[in-house]
Amino acid sequence: MSSVAVTAQTAGKGAAKAAARRRERGSRASRAASRRPGWVVYTLLGIALLISAFPLYFTLVLGSSDPVAIAQSPLPQWLPDSSLFQQFATVVESSQINFWRALLNSVVIAVTVSASVVLFSTLAGYSFAKLRFRGRGPLLVFVIATMAVPTQLGVIPLYILMSEIGWTGKVQAVVVPGLVAAFGVFWMTQYLSEALPFELVEAARVDGASMIRTFWSVAMPAARPAAAMLGLFTFVQQWTSFFWPSIVLSQNNPTLPLVVRSLQATYFVDHSLVMGGIFLVTLPLLMVFVFVGRQLVAGIMAGAVKG
Repeated sequence: MSSVAVTAQTAGKGAAKAAARRRERGSRASRAASRRPGWVVYTLLGIALLISAFPLYFTLVLGSSDPVAIAQSPLPQWLPDSSLFQQFATVVESSQINFWRALLNSVVIAVTVSASVVLFSTLAGYSFAKLRFRGRGPLLVFVIATMAVPTQLGVIPLYILMSEIGWTGKVQAVVVPGLVAAFGVFWMTQYLSEALPFELVEAARVDGASMIRTFWSVAMPAARPAAAMLGLFTFVQQWTSFFWPSIVLSQNNPTLPLVVRSLQATYFVDHSLVMGGIFLVTLPLLMVFVFVGRQLVAGIMAGAVKG
């Protein structure tokens, strides 16, 4: 006797039909998951990959070309050559810029801000998603509403504040305003609302775990995929940030994007030198994606699997 017939006898015909529909949906989903993509999908992915890689290829070609050849043709040569490394050496050893100081500042800012945003956003997201307290809804709406305020509106009062406390020209003037992000709070709140069941939190409380212990042992493992994505996005944003560092930092204490600007701050712009500097600025991001990308995708897939 089939399971559908048993369900019809014990729970009625309606429950039997619902069970049959669920089984049919499950079989269709399993067949769709086992089906391999066709050549159309691989062709579209290949085209998207070529389009994404073209700016990097163009940067390498111009970085290894002569400035006169660049002025004569938009694509002086088809492949980069060994002269690209000479441009790298010129950027690193230039007396007009402090490349290693800029690299250290960018690493400190990106790592510190990313770690802080992930920690505080996960804490706030856990509180908004799983704790019940007065004013929770209006407070979350207020945090999300701050995302609608343009950054440029707060530049003048923020600069006055940094000037009053003597932080202009210092790295902390870039780090401290970015320690918490409203988007990160919204992101983690939405994720933990779905990924973390209330039963796990209640079970931890029944076992005698404190609030911090419950967050660290229960919420953090569940939030790991979303936290990894948030950390990566924040790192890229801070690494490539130009607007606020260009206002509050000086040329003696720059970040890498400011170094690139210094390379073209003359009447004659050496495009090959500028392109070499741009590639040096982008290279650490490429290394992060190469070494962290697989673990990041694995974490996302693990977080997407529902039991």
